[in-house]
Amino acid sequence: MSKYEAVIGLEVHVQIRTRSKMFSRVAAGYGQPENTLTDPVVLALPGALPVMNKAALDAVIKAGLMLDCKIAPVCKWDRKNYFYPDSPKNYQLSQYDQPICVGGGVEIELPGPARNLMGEHKMIPLTRIHLEEDVGKLNHGTHESLVDYNRAGTPLMEIVSEPALRSAEEAYAFLTALRAIMIQGGISDCDMEKGQLRCDANISIRPVGEQTLGTKVELKNLNSISYVRDGIAHEIKRQMAVMESGGSIVQETRDYDGTTGASQSLRSKEMAHDYRYFPDPDLMPVKVDEEWKQQIKATCPELPFERQQRFFTSYQLPYTITSVLVWDRPLADFFEETAKLAGVAKAQAIGNWVINDLLRELSLAKIPLSETRLQPAHIAELVGLIDSGQVLNNAAREIFTEMFKTGELPALIADRLGLKVAPTNAGELEQWCRDAIAGNEKACTEFKAGKESAINAFKGPVMKASRGKADPKLVDAMLRRLLATL
Repeated sequence: MSKYEAVIGLEVHVQIRTRSKMFSRVAAGYGQPENTLTDPVVLALPGALPVMNKAALDAVIKAGLMLDCKIAPVCKWDRKNYFYPDSPKNYQLSQYDQPICVGGGVEIELPGPARNLMGEHKMIPLTRIHLEEDVGKLNHGTHESLVDYNRAGTPLMEIVSEPALRSAEEAYAFLTALRAIMIQGGISDCDMEKGQLRCDANISIRPVGEQTLGTKVELKNLNSISYVRDGIAHEIKRQMAVMESGGSIVQETRDYDGTTGASQSLRSKEMAHDYRYFPDPDLMPVKVDEEWKQQIKATCPELPFERQQRFFTSYQLPYTITSVLVWDRPLADFFEETAKLAGVAKAQAIGNWVINDLLRELSLAKIPLSETRLQPAHIAELVGLIDSGQVLNNAAREIFTEMFKTGELPALIADRLGLKVAPTNAGELEQWCRDAIAGNEKACTEFKAGKESAINAFKGPVMKASRGKADPKLVDAMLRRLLATL
């Protein structure tokens, strides 16, 4: 066991999903030709004045309410001054000493002892959430660097955690939970490939039991959640190796390459940058009253872990099902609608069809749930056919694949393909069972000796003789009656 422990804090930038930019009416978007999503405000042309995008502020308040933050009654806008090509104004409009959201936390689940068991839950406290505008993007070539201002001015939310994370796995769980909350709240799409979710990690180590924080290293360019986990794990090992060898940690910013698993120093950080913050003279402070907060609160969805707990109690679902459903809001909504149609008693069967068969078919077809022809009524009817004994499980899987492709109702497919359980002639069924018993003397002896599972050896031959259409309940009853007479 190591004598050091890690202390980790995350700074997460989330682009807010709005139609226009933070202080301009020009469209916000991704993938457009370079420097086409600009206007005089974005380019900081003389005389251009900013106008606040209320939809962006609504989204940050919503995020704060979902994360149990205190919503400030008044927030203001500040100029964060720095000189770099990605900022045409030479300052960034942000919030310094009066952020919109203070405190709050993100609930995470740590890996359990087995993949199908619930892990330990932990609340990671937040320092603040503030709103700002994004900057442009530098594209580096061999001999020049070009700047694209399409991203500049996009509403950006910065979420700062307390240094309360203790491992790379906790950081991974934090970002996974936070991303799900932002997506399910309709706040952001959080696509890291498009820069909609970006994360920097501050990492230090200290002797176990020590309260004073060690020298921190900032890790940048973590462009996937897996790279965040891997980069943090790499940096913890690097710092421990330095300390074990008698060295000391240097405060610096390092670049982590997820493809090679290596990091390198970008720059040293002897002291904090002096951004010379001051209130923006062109933007008024914003007052957030109780009525405004309540209107937004009414639009907040159920949090993933809250929904998981309700699925446990209301539907008696096992963890293996809930742990898939709650991270995908449309899928969870689909499950609930199906369960309402079929009845709570069939919830577990429905859950299995949704997380196994439905997700498999969606993956094979490479389409989202919103584009499938399959509706909750299809699965509800299929489960009913199975429960009533009209369709066997093997046939049901064939029906599911067909109704996913065609959108046809399962009963019609079963009739068209001849997959319903046919009424079995009692004499014919008895003969199939007698033939199966006569063909397996060993299983017969074992069953009579008390081995209950031996009866299953006869069922295969019977189902084969009936071409899979015999009612399993009738087969079991007939076999037991015949075996009892031997």
